[in-house]
Amino acid sequence: MSDVVNAFMEGIIAKNPGEKEFHQAVREVVESLVPFMAKNPKYMKAKILERICEPERLMMFRVPWVNDKGEVQVNRGYRIEMNSAIGPYKGGLRFHPSVNLGILKFLAFEQVFKNSLTTLPMGGGKGGSDFDPKGKSDNEVMHFCQSFMTELFRHIGPDTDVPAGDIGVGGREIGFLFGQYKRLKNEFTGVLTGKGRNWGGSLIRPEATGYGSVYFAQEMLGTRGDSMSGKTCLVSGSGNVAQYTVEKINQLGGKAVTLSDSGGYIYDEAGIDAKKLAFVMQLKNVKRGRISEYADKFKGATYKPASAKAESNPLWNHKAHCAFPSATQNEINGKDAANLIKNGVFVVSEGANMPSTPEAMTAYINAKILYGPAKAANAGGVATSGLEMSQNSLRLSWTREEVDQRLQGIMKAIHAQCVQYGTEGKYTNYINGANIAGFVKVADSMLDQGVV
Repeated sequence: MSDVVNAFMEGIIAKNPGEKEFHQAVREVVESLVPFMAKNPKYMKAKILERICEPERLMMFRVPWVNDKGEVQVNRGYRIEMNSAIGPYKGGLRFHPSVNLGILKFLAFEQVFKNSLTTLPMGGGKGGSDFDPKGKSDNEVMHFCQSFMTELFRHIGPDTDVPAGDIGVGGREIGFLFGQYKRLKNEFTGVLTGKGRNWGGSLIRPEATGYGSVYFAQEMLGTRGDSMSGKTCLVSGSGNVAQYTVEKINQLGGKAVTLSDSGGYIYDEAGIDAKKLAFVMQLKNVKRGRISEYADKFKGATYKPASAKAESNPLWNHKAHCAFPSATQNEINGKDAANLIKNGVFVVSEGANMPSTPEAMTAYINAKILYGPAKAANAGGVATSGLEMSQNSLRLSWTREEVDQRLQGIMKAIHAQCVQYGTEGKYTNYINGANIAGFVKVADSMLDQGVV
């Protein structure tokens, strides 16, 4: 099988040179699917895998804007519409200096499988820009968002492509983007998700990715007759996903002891309780400060600056039971994974997109720990975006309890699909389970719709 995988990847790399994150994401999926497809040759005959790796449409455009000093700035914008076999394209917008075509193609590719797993009718897409909102005034962010949407609006719509937020795109950015879309199209429609509660947003949407990753961990623990209660947890990041991961860990009786940002990480052995989390939310969401200020505020907490030269991240080298990587891609390498396992971690549930390198994923599987890959574990965010789309179509708003109940039901369904397709003897390989379950629904739909 490895020869088949390698031959397929040679073609992918030749057609998509230099896009290492995309190559990594495709290889992980192909390794799961090749044995499955060998037993189901109809997919090979129709070249479903080759077609699913090729975007249906890709837009790249110039985004000019003027900063507060009156200086013209130029960024690059993207939207990748990967696959619409089961519904309109759905996926976030990322504003970050690291954004490039390879990263967005990997995210769009992952989104296809993730959205399929949610059981909702959503295709996969992703977009963004190399614009960095950090350090920019509200006025500058507004000018950029308006320029970005002035090009993007012609490619999206409630029945075509429905973007959402991602890294660097929160409620402020979604508001500016939606305002410009409404201005250009002269219509009020659910074209973006993550909207403000007063103008079409859904309760639980900000919390959904973090909550979902903890719900998924709870489901995995349930297969061993265990729960989140009493578990010490390592959480990376300090943005939206990390914040609500900590909140749900607390609600289920666990204890989170770490958070991080690009500058470094904090460790608080006493636990990040509700009061401390409220400080983090104010610090990050309002003041837009650095996580190092947490250690200045709370006695007993320590801060360690990040080192670009380090072979591993010390955040993952503390005694704990669970790990929730919630920052960015490839943040856990092989050595980090070894440290996690050595320190007693037996649950990894990914809140970020592809935060574990292939070496780390291999370490998890070899150690037979409970490992929830991103396309399954962090699907709660896009699932609740789908619920927001439903509410917009119905012109209704569901209660917090209704949305949270639906989110829990979706995460249970995702877990069940992973178990169905990934159980190998007494162990569930959630990587294979998520990849195969996500693929089957999309692939069967593509077969039904012909060569398009």
